[in-house]
Amino acid sequence: MDCVLSYEVKCYLCIFSMPTFLFDKIIFGPVWSRRLGESLGINLLPVNRKACTFNCIYCECGLTPAAVAQPGFPEAKKVLELLEEKLTKMKAENQYLNSITFAGNGEPTLHPQFPLIIEESIGIRNKLYPKANITVLSNATTSSNPRIIEALLKADLNILKLDSAVEETVKLINCPAAGFHLRDLINTLRLFKGNLIIQTLFFRGHFKGVSIDNTSEAEVSAWIAALNEIKPESVMIYSLARDTAVEGLEAIGFEELNAIAEKAEKSGFRTQVTP
Repeated sequence: MDCVLSYEVKCYLCIFSMPTFLFDKIIFGPVWSRRLGESLGINLLPVNRKACTFNCIYCECGLTPAAVAQPGFPEAKKVLELLEEKLTKMKAENQYLNSITFAGNGEPTLHPQFPLIIEESIGIRNKLYPKANITVLSNATTSSNPRIIEALLKADLNILKLDSAVEETVKLINCPAAGFHLRDLINTLRLFKGNLIIQTLFFRGHFKGVSIDNTSEAEVSAWIAALNEIKPESVMIYSLARDTAVEGLEAIGFEELNAIAEKAEKSGFRTQVTP
């Protein structure tokens, strides 16, 4: 099923959309993250709209609007100034920090100066919070660009999305931009040579009259086969915990997540399960 969104489909989705939110600041937090601990967020996307190469139906930031000529990325200089200012204030107040996390309103690697921002952020981190991880949450769709791969490999936690290893399921769940092919994504993930963490959100439900379940035996088997190709250093497994972009989606329980993790571990992968 092709889920590259047309205007008509977007209008249909809006009818069934759920309450979601956008990050209205460049630097946000720190907040407690289920997977990362005490995390200071960096939003490299516009503060008033989502910008992403995916349109995941479970996204807490809502649906991805049509592309615009000038998306409104914050200036790199401003991002870095705000980051240093925030970390300086936190250090003066003796606040603890586990992670400086690039996430926010979509895909952070879309920022035209992403490699520069990563490089400079590492320097700021080293000066003020040397024990904190530099973390990037990405869908890896821009990682065919060698400069993006190089930048991502500089992060301490390079966390890349793979919600399914079945093409039709990926298109239904993630609604990628035109021209996406799952095989291309898997081949890109292989380029990291194991220096990455795969994150997968497992859930089930219905969308546009179609049943969704990436927890089935066939889905999990295909996913593990893809992991065997990618060879990540670890795998993050979790389910829905916030509002989603569309209705009809259901989280799965901790026991089911653990059962999936056990299958991955039998194939030699270290896992982290987050209920």
